[in-house]
Amino acid sequence: MTGSAGPVPVTRPAFLAESPVWDASSQSLLWVDIMAGDVHRLDPSTGEDSVTRVSVPVGAVAPRQAGGLILAAALGFATLDERTGVLDWIWTGGRGDRMNDGKCDPAGRFLAGTLTYARDPGACALYRLDPGGGPGGGPGGHLAARVSTLLDGVTLSNGLGWNPAGDLLYFADTELERVDVLRYDPATGAVSDRRVFADLHDVPGRPDGLTVDSEGAVWIAMSRGGAVRRYTAGGRLDHVIGFPVRLVTSVTFGGAELGDLYVTTSREGLGESDLAGQPLAGSVFLVGETSFRGLPANTFAG
Repeated sequence: MTGSAGPVPVTRPAFLAESPVWDASSQSLLWVDIMAGDVHRLDPSTGEDSVTRVSVPVGAVAPRQAGGLILAAALGFATLDERTGVLDWIWTGGRGDRMNDGKCDPAGRFLAGTLTYARDPGACALYRLDPGGGPGGGPGGHLAARVSTLLDGVTLSNGLGWNPAGDLLYFADTELERVDVLRYDPATGAVSDRRVFADLHDVPGRPDGLTVDSEGAVWIAMSRGGAVRRYTAGGRLDHVIGFPVRLVTSVTFGGAELGDLYVTTSREGLGESDLAGQPLAGSVFLVGETSFRGLPANTFAG
């Protein structure tokens, strides 16, 4: 294992921080506080963490090429204008209780899945939102798009990421306690040949969000495990970063050189005694002095 500087909190604690994504156009970090329905934008140069509040749980966020943001929220997809706070719903047909983790693929499609609060086995799905090529004819001229079910029979849809070539998709269904890898067709967004990439049954915690670095290695946030674990493209564990909180939810690279590691955490379900021992739970952390580089975040093509 190689070492790195200890994690430093860079935000105030949230309830359930998730979906960190680096917005290169503004050199800022987008992230969400899911159950609060808050979309955050952290400016590392000033430390300012601005908030756009929406009225529903927000599982994931990503920048749009056309400007504004795309959200996986409630049980569907919507665009968000940060200046006005206005949501424009695209689709609201997800199965389960709410949307969870999501990310854009290299072609600009947005993938996100669902969960049930009771963790009903196989009750949810992973969906793919394909841009429709322009404004639609609905109220407010909302974005035209197509939604497909990419994976069915999912229990708790979570971390997503693509290898540098864009032809492999990494995916975590948290309840299975593993990260899978699937062949991914960059031209169509179709998946095939799903197999186990990292079996995490014997690892403290369970897999949550993930990211892929420039070498094709997969960084996995371990909820209840208080750590982020790096697995090489061949599936070998070679790096572990511990955190002063147990509920580590997701991870991404940011900064001008994509060498800064940002990690979100949660305090959901923690009691007073837990919080007394983990006062920083729910913070976004920055891990300094890593020798790794991330991949540029993909943006939604609509």
